[in-house]
Amino acid sequence: MKVAIVGGGGRVGSNAAYALQIGGLMSEIAIVDVNRELAEGEALDLRHGSSIASASRIVGGGFEACAGAHVVVVTAGLRRKPDESRLDLINRNVALFRGVLDEMRNASLAKDCILFVVSNPVDILTHLAVQSGIFAPSRVIGLGTVLDTARFRSHLADALGVDATQISALILGEHGDSMVPIWSSAAVNGVPLSSLPSYRPNEVAAIFDQTKKSGARVISLKGGAGYAVGLGIKQVVEAIALDKKAILPVSSLQNGLFGIKDICLSLPTRIGRGGVEELVEIALWDKERMALQRSAEVLKETLSAVS
Repeated sequence: MKVAIVGGGGRVGSNAAYALQIGGLMSEIAIVDVNRELAEGEALDLRHGSSIASASRIVGGGFEACAGAHVVVVTAGLRRKPDESRLDLINRNVALFRGVLDEMRNASLAKDCILFVVSNPVDILTHLAVQSGIFAPSRVIGLGTVLDTARFRSHLADALGVDATQISALILGEHGDSMVPIWSSAAVNGVPLSSLPSYRPNEVAAIFDQTKKSGARVISLKGGAGYAVGLGIKQVVEAIALDKKAILPVSSLQNGLFGIKDICLSLPTRIGRGGVEELVEIALWDKERMALQRSAEVLKETLSAVS
């Protein structure tokens, strides 16, 4: 499978390319950037490690390098400032994203290509990609709350003193301020959080606030996220490549689940070679369902302001 990373010269795109190279499942990784020299430099640097990492062919260049791609990952965009909401990025990033969509319209992509949106505000841009009609709605996926969920699990693991890979917990809804923690199904290897001796309700509840602030914290400390989001991108791309039917909290067009429709946000979604293959209904507390519906309304209000 060939994957093209638009904005691959940036921190997020280059970390995604490195994670995918280490994964070793891609036949080709194309680093695409408006700064062609930067794209070629990133590709060259990655190729230098090929004998150690994997046999993936790695190329760099402009949009022509997308030719034949089965998945196009869009990471191009302006960075969020430390105190800036992701949705505040909308007026700064929509024009750039529409330019990328125009390039996709003219690119010689694989017939069954999937567009994977990572740039922020991811839910709004994913919706605009669906509206463009370039790809079938099932072939447009946003990273959504995949990163938020990973951060949430990491913070819970630290607080509870357990292995992070054993944590099962979800963040759904908007990738932003109205995101929703799903406490009703949170567990450690099948054991409900509330059953653990180390569980402290007040301490655990504070972890969600810590999760919401994680992005801004990373930006203030090192200038921007890279490693964790790169791994999140790898998780989704490999679910497509291997047709895993993995259930992930990605953003996609909603059609009525939990009373939400006509907007892109994150709900449990089965991902495979066909892209979005099924939206999965899970048991929720009433307050969680209502919070998801509020999150959808927040996004619709923002979308209505896009010219």
